[in-house]
Amino acid sequence: MFDFGIVTRWFDQLLRQTCGLGNFWSIFIECVIVLLLIITLYALLAIVLIFMERKVCAYFQCRLGPMRVGPWGVFQVFADVIKMLIKEIFPMDKSDKLLFYLAPFLVIVASIGTFSFLPWNKGAEVLDFNVGVFMITALSSIGIIGVFMAGWGSNNKYSVLSALRGAVQMISYEMSLGLCLVAVVVLTGTMQVSGIIDYQAHGWLIFRAPLPAIVALLIFLVAGNAEANRGPFDLVEAESELTAGYHTEYSGMGFGFYYLSEYLNLFVISGIAATVFLGGWMPLHIGVAGFDQVMDYIPGFVWMLGKTFVLVFFLMWIRWTFPRLRIDNILKLEWKYLMPLSLLNLVVMTVCVVFKLGWHI
Repeated sequence: MFDFGIVTRWFDQLLRQTCGLGNFWSIFIECVIVLLLIITLYALLAIVLIFMERKVCAYFQCRLGPMRVGPWGVFQVFADVIKMLIKEIFPMDKSDKLLFYLAPFLVIVASIGTFSFLPWNKGAEVLDFNVGVFMITALSSIGIIGVFMAGWGSNNKYSVLSALRGAVQMISYEMSLGLCLVAVVVLTGTMQVSGIIDYQAHGWLIFRAPLPAIVALLIFLVAGNAEANRGPFDLVEAESELTAGYHTEYSGMGFGFYYLSEYLNLFVISGIAATVFLGGWMPLHIGVAGFDQVMDYIPGFVWMLGKTFVLVFFLMWIRWTFPRLRIDNILKLEWKYLMPLSLLNLVVMTVCVVFKLGWHI
């Protein structure tokens, strides 16, 4: 499998030796290029996900979805982006303007920050700290602050109620998300994302410890769906009750940031699940030399995108299948079922590791 580390090391040497740049300017140029690549990929994936959501929704409702702008409606998303860019941003007279204008940036920073931890290929990890799992959970929590600030700063009763719902729901489901990731750390012995993937070189996590890993994966997807405020956990943005929830008063790109972060958070949740439970960019290896060799010919980023989009489709399937839950049922599901099950699963995972139960633990 091709190692993108060869390309990055070559480019670093090109800046330092051929161009004669010092350490500071070499790192500065590399960081700027990586940032531009992340933002570009972020925007492109948002366009793909929005179009995919509309078509998947239409499929489940036995209709066609957008079809008029471009062939099969592929340019409809671009038309919506242009419309959003030229929309006027209306200031609210009695709002807390600092909180109101700062909130969308916190949400988008949290989304891009967690997005940057996704490993795309061998040697193509943007952020790969030795405490990567801890950093992912810490950055994702910033988005909760952005949601609460948006509702509180709008000085709108619907937005405030939505912010309170969002804070309670998202903080609650952070517990199950964190416990699922702790179970993975217990099994792999590392919090570094690349180390978790390397551990799965001879078998994805769901094959190496099937029972606790599959349970953790399912809990992670349910909790991640709630963390991203997507149906059936979209009570924060319930149109029938709260008009649009915490971003009711936003227009233009203020609303656009929330719109982008919602879809990219869906991708991030699926990407993290694909990374820690399904091997990330690691091919499917079953121990048969010929089969494993053929799988190695498929590029790593294809594996990563393929696994992630399969999980994205699964979460979209859930959204357009189940009705919206009441807030008491949402919290009951977390504190009475998912949380205890996550703790029990963590104990089972620890027992599997201590007594070396499972396949090649």
